[in-house]
Formats: sequence, C-alpha cells, structure tokens
Amino acid sequence: MNTNEDLRYPVGRYQPPDMISPEQRAEWIDEIEALPRKLKQTVSSLTERQLDTPYRPGGWTVRQVVHHLPDSHLNSYTRFRLALTENTPAIKPYDEAKWAELPDAKTGPIGPSLLILEGLHQRWMALLRTLDDDAFARTIRHPELGEIRLDWTLGLYAWHCRHHLAHISRLQNGT
Repeated sequence: MNTNEDLRYPVGRYQPPDMISPEQRAEWIDEIEALPRKLKQTVSSLTERQLDTPYRPGGWTVRQVVHHLPDSHLNSYTRFRLALTENTPAIKPYDEAKWAELPDAKTGPIGPSLLILEGLHQRWMALLRTLDDDAFARTIRHPELGEIRLDWTLGLYAWHCRHHLAHISRLQNGT
C-alpha cells in the first residue's frame, strides 16, 4: 500500500552525497538534459482527462506538474546565472503552489510548457557544460535553506526531474 509520503516523494526526498565529484555532476547534468525528451515521451499519449488527474490525493494534476517544471527550472537557471555573476546573491523564492493554481497552469495546454522546457534546457546545458569546479562551488543565499552551492543545487534539480517524472509515470501505470 502506498503511503502519502510514497505518493508525494516516489523517488524519496533529495539526499545529496557528502562529496560531489565531477563525475557526479556530469551524471546530474545528463539527467537534467534528458528531462524534456523523457517528459514529452511520458505525456504524449495522455488524454485531456488524464492530464487533469491529480498524481495523488490533494496533489497537483499532471497538467500542473508539466507547467511547474519550466517554471521551476527557469527559476533555477536564473539562480545559476546570478551565482555566476554576483557574490552569493540572495534569491527570491516563489510560491509554486500559487503558481500552479494560476489559470495557465491549471487549464492551459501543455505544448507551450514542453517547448519552453526544451529551449530552456538547451541553454542551461550549454552553460552547465562549461562550468569548472570553482564555478560549481559558487553559492546562492536562499531564505529558508541558507547558503547553498551550485553543485548541491544541480543535484537537487536532477532529483527534481526524477521526482516529477515518477509522479506522472506512477499515475500513468496505475501504481
């Protein structure tokens, strides 16, 4: 039987390794790069009714999850750029739950969000693949998490990709 925790975190919560190696970063970059393709494959056969089905009781619909991904990843891309051009910039979080309730996210077609995600990830990968150890050691200041490194953030977004793909896949597969 699936608990609410299992349904909410189907791949578990983000657990970064103690040490983040260049090999680990490369693996995470590959995972992030693959998201637009994997997401498009995962949702391509879904009906409108399936898109409007919550992935768990009280959770977002698949449509809202699809729209959330470019919203979230655009914020992360911006945070990377800020960290690379400023000294430990304070970043502003956004209320993702309220964003998911806006009309475009709640009822809008998913095609535009898939296109945004594809273009965004092309740009993000072009940036990420040029960064060295010093760049990944740069930090941002999050009001809730404190000072966090870009390599830690990279791992969080690789997890984020797996996390939301699993939401959609589990619903799609009826598990």
